[in-house]
Parts: sequence; C-alpha cells; structure tokens
Amino acid sequence: MNRLSSEKSPYLRQHAGNPVDWYPWGDEAFDRARREDKPVFLSIGYSTCHWCHVMERESFADEEVARLLNGTFVCIKVDREERPDLDQYYMAVGQMLTGSGGWPLTIVMTPDKKPFFAGTYFPKEQRWGRPGLKDLVPRIREIWETRRDDIVRSAAGIFEAVREARARMEASAPVRPELGLAILDKGFHDLCANFDGKSGGFGSAPKFPLPHNSAFLLRYWKRTGNEAALDMAEKTLRAMKCGGIWDHLGFGFHRYSTDAAWLVPHFEKMLYDQALLAEVYAEAYLATGKGDFRRTAVETLEYVLRDLAAPDGAFFTAEDADAEGEEGRFYLWRKEEIDSVLEGGQAALAGRVFGVRGEGNFAEQGGEREGRNILYEEKFPVEAAAELGIPREGLETTMAAIRDKLFRTREKRPRPFKDTKILADWNGLAIGALARVARITDDSRFLDAAETAASFILEKMRDPERRLFHTFTEGEARIPAFLDDYAFLVKGLIEVHQAGFDPYYLEGALELMDIAMADFMDTKDGGFFAVSFGTELPIRAKEVYDGAVPSGNSVMLMNLLRLGRLTGRRDLEDFAAQLTAAFAGQVGARPAIHTEFLRGMDYAFGPSAEVVVVGRAGDTRVETLVGALKNAYLPNAVILFRPARTRSPKIEKLAPFTKGMREVDGGAAAYVCTGGRCLRPVTTAEELVQVLSGVHSDPHSR
Repeated sequence: MNRLSSEKSPYLRQHAGNPVDWYPWGDEAFDRARREDKPVFLSIGYSTCHWCHVMERESFADEEVARLLNGTFVCIKVDREERPDLDQYYMAVGQMLTGSGGWPLTIVMTPDKKPFFAGTYFPKEQRWGRPGLKDLVPRIREIWETRRDDIVRSAAGIFEAVREARARMEASAPVRPELGLAILDKGFHDLCANFDGKSGGFGSAPKFPLPHNSAFLLRYWKRTGNEAALDMAEKTLRAMKCGGIWDHLGFGFHRYSTDAAWLVPHFEKMLYDQALLAEVYAEAYLATGKGDFRRTAVETLEYVLRDLAAPDGAFFTAEDADAEGEEGRFYLWRKEEIDSVLEGGQAALAGRVFGVRGEGNFAEQGGEREGRNILYEEKFPVEAAAELGIPREGLETTMAAIRDKLFRTREKRPRPFKDTKILADWNGLAIGALARVARITDDSRFLDAAETAASFILEKMRDPERRLFHTFTEGEARIPAFLDDYAFLVKGLIEVHQAGFDPYYLEGALELMDIAMADFMDTKDGGFFAVSFGTELPIRAKEVYDGAVPSGNSVMLMNLLRLGRLTGRRDLEDFAAQLTAAFAGQVGARPAIHTEFLRGMDYAFGPSAEVVVVGRAGDTRVETLVGALKNAYLPNAVILFRPARTRSPKIEKLAPFTKGMREVDGGAAAYVCTGGRCLRPVTTAEELVQVLSGVHSDPHSR
C-alpha cells in the first residue's frame, strides 16, 4: 500500500494499492521533487470517472509503468471534488496546451509547480494514435535531462499565457456595458439558435442536462408570455425523462447523454444533478400545473433519500458508472432477463414501453450490440397497451408492478461504487432542492431531510470562527471551503427558510453571506473570487460561466438579491449591483452560457415582490394564504412569516421592516411589498393572487 492508504478521499484510496509511489498533494511531495531534481507527475480525477478507472487498471496498476513513473517523477494524485481549486487551474493549463480537457487530467510540472506538459487518458501502450506511457515517460525524462532550459522557458511561458488569458477573460471593458432587459432577449434568442428541436436540449452529443437553461426559459416565458420559451423548456424536460439518461426503475438522472437523443447515458449519478434537476422540474410543475413534472421532482429526490443519504443526515457525492469493471453493467438488461422476471403480458408491455430488443439497443463505442438494452420510454404506456390489446384500466398499477419487480431484481446485482464524501457545496444544492419540493408537495419528509442536512453542515463542517469546510469524510471535516460551498449552501438555507419559515435558517444564510463577502469578494473590481485569500495557487480566478453546475458568482447574485429583499439590507443589493457590473462584459458577450446569471438579472429587473404573512401559527387563514403562495409560480417573490401576538419575534431583528405589520380584523393578513412600496394588506387567498397578478403587470414594480 502506498501513501494514499491513509487519505480520506475514496478516490485516492482507490489508488492506494497501485505500485505507483503516489503522494497526496502537499509539501512533502514537492520537497522531494526539489531534493531529487525530478519533475512532478500530477494525475487529477474523481471516484466515479469511468476513464479514470480505465487508466488506473491499464497503467497505474501495471508494474512496468509504475517503475517508469517512479524512476522519472514524483507522482501526485488529486481528487478533483476535494480540490476543485487545483482542478480548475490545471484544467485551464490542459485546455490551453491541448485544446481540450477532461478527466483523468495528466499534468507534468517542475518542482516549483509550473506545468510544461498536459494530457488526459494515456494507455500503457500506444493505441489509435494516442501515445502510451511506456513511450511517453522515457521521452519526457530525456527532455528533462538534456533540454532543461527549454522546459524552464516553456513552463514560464505557459504560466504567463494562462495568467494573461485569465486576465483577458476577467478584464472589465473600458466602459462597462449597461445590461438592460435586452440581455434577457439576447440570451433567449441565443438559446433558440442552439436548441435541438428534434430531441430537446442544446447542442449535439454529448448532451448535458443544463437545468439552469430550462429554468431561465421558464422565467423568460413568465416575463414575456413567449410560448416558444415554455415549449423549449417543456420539450427538454420531457425528453430527458423519457430517455435513457433517466433511471426508469430506481429513479434519478445519469450524468449526461453520449448521444443527442438522450438515449445512451454516461451512467454515473451525481448528487448535484439530482438537486438541480429536481428543482427545475418542480418549477416546471408550478409554471404549467402538469403532474408529470411534479412526479419527476419527487422521484428524483426519492432516489437521493434512498441511495445517497448518509447515516448522519447529509448526502454522499455520487455513484459510479461502472459495476464489475464495466460501465453501465448495473443498469443494462437482456430481453431474456426481463422475460424471466415478468409474466408474459407484463414482459410484452415492458418490452414495448422500454424499447427492449432481442439484439439489444446498446453497444459500447465502436462495438457491436450484444443483446444489452438501456431502458427508455420508447412508447408511452397507453400507446403500448393499445398496440398489445391490453385494457387501459389499471394500466398505471400494472406499470408500477413491472417497475417494482425489475427494480427488486436489479437490486440483487453488484452495485456501482459509491463515493461517500460529503461536500458542502453539493449538499447545499440538495438542501435547496428538498426544500423546494417540500413546498409543492407539503411532504414533511423532504423538509425534514433538508433541515437535518443543513444542521449537519452548520454544526459539523465549520471551524471555531464559523467558516465552512469543503468536505467531510470518516468523521473529519477538512479543506477550507471555496466560493461554491458558501454560495450553494446559502441558496439552500434560503430555500429551507422559504419552505418552513424558521428564522434560524435565514440567520444562518446571512452569517455565511457576511463571511463570504469578507473572504472572497473582490473589493476593487467586484464579484467573488473562487478561492479565499489564503490560496496557494498563483492565480485567484473569478468564474461566472455556468457549466454543468452554475457558477458561484451566478448563484451569489440571486442570493444577494433574495437576502436583500428578505431583510431590507440595502448593502446586499448594492453588492449585487457591483457583481453585475463586474461581469457585464462577459455576460453581455455570450448570455446563453450565463443563464443562471440571467435568472438573477431577471429578478433584479423586476417586477418582484416581498410577501409578509402575519398571523398565528396553525391558523387556518395563515395556511390558506401560504398555500396560495406555495402553489403559484412566483419566481421573483420571497415570503416571510411574522408570528402575531408575539413580543419581539426573531424575524423582526432579521427583517426590521416587518415590525409594524399586524393582523387584520383579528385574523391573518398578507402584506405585499414591491418596487420599494407596500400595498394594503389582504386577508384572502383570492385577494392575494389578484394583488400579485397586478404586481406582475405593473411597470412601476420593475
């Protein structure tokens, strides 16, 4: 066993038995590299990465390759989910040197951490034009020993190029553009140009879910009434649910689709995908009233609670794509397997609904079909039943029985590896999704789970100064948090407050926001750095691009606005305005890749509303007023509850503007504030809906 055997990261421990003399990232490795005058071989990956497993089996577990690596380099292994800061910086290097990126990421650098070579997956032997480590390592060693000056100059040039590229990307325009409502229109039209009208989603293969795109389209439809925006969002969400990217038996979404039709997934399941997608399906339900969207949101979180919940109430990171050394093996079916589990009529129905073929519908890239099938919804159950002459009565019950039998059979298979790290940022997203779905279902399971996870992070993953840690593994919280940890957890705490109105979570969100502004804010040019002041990296990046996961700055924009409206703190809205100005050039140039940021701008432009419900807890009128709010699609509204007949309730301290609000005629009332003014209180759900409808159409509220 090498040094990684004592590490906490499941990914690092997966390499603990390699003959490669791995070090974790740290001074010990670089001190040895300087002492022995060796370059550093850095390999970055994560535990559920299929090609990381392939490279580990083919190369790092091989004695011959290990001898070459150990004799030439000091070798360091990094878990990108533990150290997103290192991954972000060295991925930028890799993309600059090779024109592309991905994992496993391979970097060779000098002992003073300056890269001079980059790549991704390398096999042991040369294959299909890709160099093998057996040939590559001796060449690098020769260059290191005979052309050191060239390497030093190259490394210095690469560092300077990365720094300049980062500076160009983040530089403010000489005159910062003023982003008005037209930027939302431009974002919409750019999405239209990239929309796949046949299969939904954006671009071609590989196709990622990008839930913030659909969430922006829902808001854009709400603002403009443009039905095309709603159609794009609905088509994308339906196509993903019908495709193989959705687990039709155990629920939850796989990471992305390798094809344009959402059929063939990359089979790993990530916590962040479940959270972001559950939230957007809940929003789609509120916008359309269509129960399929609500059901998908609920089922996604049922998967999270069943398979990703840690015993202490937080949530694990991910499940692997591989099982028994083969990607997707856990999820694939042969027709004869299904026929053996189900009765004749059920087997025929399942085969028609899920697109099962005797020859299979799935093949490895470049391979042939070998009778294996991905389950996807080729036909709606009603259509399939009609074709087979099966009565429609009881069809839903029959399909539930089919799914249950297949699921229980699948559960007997060897399961994919589960990464049991607890990450503050991804848990923040899960907490927010659970709270959001609790609002549309009134299911206490989801709010209870959100509150339990939030309490775990706040109590177990902070230092004595109340700052967050990024990761928790085997009873230990470690690695100082990054911007995303604060941004995503603040978002989650706001959602928990909106679902249950416990001021404890609003207070927690404010405390974390104040810490984040102190530790991450760029006080000169605006926006938030990705890492705090104590970083060991040569560059403090500011990210705003919304990739598979929204950027910390985009989420912080919405956090600042919502907290500002919830509490009346003008400074938070001022910071939001500075953040918007800081990224105006980047967002204005390519709004379609900043759709989470556009959601924040939509909120800032208005109309928006702050609604304060005043009454006694448990009062039927309070429940009626709150129910009207929870069942409406109000993306730009925040809600507060002020208990009546209570002396100095805690919410008054957090939101002083609520102090003078009282019951009306001895019962509960709702106060709607918009555009810097408060309207007369209302006492019925009908009046409240009418007032909020007026706010939406009132130009003075913008």
